[in-house]
Amino acid sequence: MKIGIDILGGDFAPSANILGVVQACESLPKGVTFALFGDMHQIKEALQNHNVDFNRIEIIHAPDIITMHDHPTRAIPNKPNSSIAVGFEYLSQKKIDTFASTGNTGAMLVGAIYKINTIPGIIRPCITSVIPNILGGTSLLLDVGSNADCKADVLYQFGVLGSIYSKNIFGLENPKVALLNIGEEESKGNLLTIATHKLLKESDEINFIGNIEGRDIFTGVADVIVCDGFTGNVVLKEAEGIYTLMKKRGIKDEYFDRFNYENYGGTPVLGVKGNVIIGHGISNEKAVKNMLIHSYEIAKSELSSKINQAFN
Repeated sequence: MKIGIDILGGDFAPSANILGVVQACESLPKGVTFALFGDMHQIKEALQNHNVDFNRIEIIHAPDIITMHDHPTRAIPNKPNSSIAVGFEYLSQKKIDTFASTGNTGAMLVGAIYKINTIPGIIRPCITSVIPNILGGTSLLLDVGSNADCKADVLYQFGVLGSIYSKNIFGLENPKVALLNIGEEESKGNLLTIATHKLLKESDEINFIGNIEGRDIFTGVADVIVCDGFTGNVVLKEAEGIYTLMKKRGIKDEYFDRFNYENYGGTPVLGVKGNVIIGHGISNEKAVKNMLIHSYEIAKSELSSKINQAFN
């Protein structure tokens, strides 16, 4: 298996990404190799300072950077020699098994959809977030930002995608799927959630348990929580904000420590024909290492192929 990574993406690139690769080399099986997309001279010079098996490293020269200020839809065609553009080229040609980046999220989503293509039957691909619950496990929240405006059939598909993810990555046999709403009753919510509830309730593809409210997100009552990307992003940023606030106030708590983004690394783009993983822009080396480990888990589970089978 070969894992590709954008070395130039993220706030602490390239050092954090290179250190993350070094740490991932130590954590993943010997048969796993890495393709590093970025400035070849910069990468070679940085790796000389570390004890790394160069037989497991391929460096692909892609010196241009897609910054956070570049327009997502124009960035890849305007910068064909960028680390993101070249990385997607390798993934589309199956020269790598996964491609991960902590760079421009919009550009990564555009590349995933237009360079790798959406799985037939998928209306809109989405991204997820792992939410630690108070019972010691985790719940999956989707979408968390890639689709701010959704229709009922799109949210329905998020429920199916989340269920497939939970089965194959978390090993849950029959994950409980819930719809995030302002009340538990079927009649509660806006036109979107009422219509979505009806679709989810009538489905025999998933184990739908009904509506849950915001106070239920962290209780473990649901394994998969469905919402539009606008709502999901607000939930995710608030969870991150609470963790940051507790850290600043010197409050140490075993449960809230699990909200540290470094532990989860990144999230796959669900619904595209390849394994694309997006990491947090502020990722340090630990987060990058965990993003690469998650990339390995996604590829090993053949998640993209299983989603393709489910929708076709």
